[in-house]
Amino acid sequence: MSSLDFGTVYLVGAGPGDPDLLTLKAYRLLRQCGALVHDALVPKEVLELVPESCERHFVGKRRERHWVPQSKTNELLVELAQSHSCVVRLKGGDPFLFGRGGEEAAYLQSHGVSVEVVPGITAGMAAPAYVGIPLTHRCGGSSVTFVTGHEKIDKQRPSVNWKDLASASDSLVIYMGLHNLAYIVEELIAGGLDPATSAAIIQQGTVVGQRYLKAPLEQLVQRVQSEGFAAPSIVIVGAVVDEQVAECAPQPAEVVMPIKS
Repeated sequence: MSSLDFGTVYLVGAGPGDPDLLTLKAYRLLRQCGALVHDALVPKEVLELVPESCERHFVGKRRERHWVPQSKTNELLVELAQSHSCVVRLKGGDPFLFGRGGEEAAYLQSHGVSVEVVPGITAGMAAPAYVGIPLTHRCGGSSVTFVTGHEKIDKQRPSVNWKDLASASDSLVIYMGLHNLAYIVEELIAGGLDPATSAAIIQQGTVVGQRYLKAPLEQLVQRVQSEGFAAPSIVIVGAVVDEQVAECAPQPAEVVMPIKS
């Protein structure tokens, strides 16, 4: 089949959770799509934007609970593109940042399906902003690294070298790092990062139920466990977490964004 026989699949970022953070393009596509394929982290307020006539498919994944294999999701998108002119593949955050959007785009293109990517605001940027943590700051950090903590720590060749990252970046934003947090902290300290380095964890960032704590890196695991933090959570490590950094220069206005009730 040629591309003329298919509709277009839009890989759309739903943002971190707050519906007000959807892009205008994402909103427009949700209002007109004929088929929707969505992940687990997309809030119901966003799902309610699609027309009643829209064909909906849930393909969400959770740790140890993969409801739909990625290969099946790929095949489903091709099938839907054969019968709908506008198919929205809706992903939490940004589709090309730890969202497997690149894999889906490549599969669709190899099968003759037109693909368009609609970027979204990633949780690693929005969640810290909502609690007033700047990822870069002239007094606290000029570089930031986004990294996944989801790797199996016992695999033969892990692609994330935490010891090297300890000195390679001023700030670390760790996605899906809760399960391996103890290992990650141990490796960062072994790599030379000061155990007293400021760190924070944010659960359910930007939505009702958001909670966070700040603690020295060496105390982070114990605090997270004792206070019952759970996924989805973002971990930030670096001097930018320190309130004293934020106060190194006069601030013109309060920067913490409110969460709607």
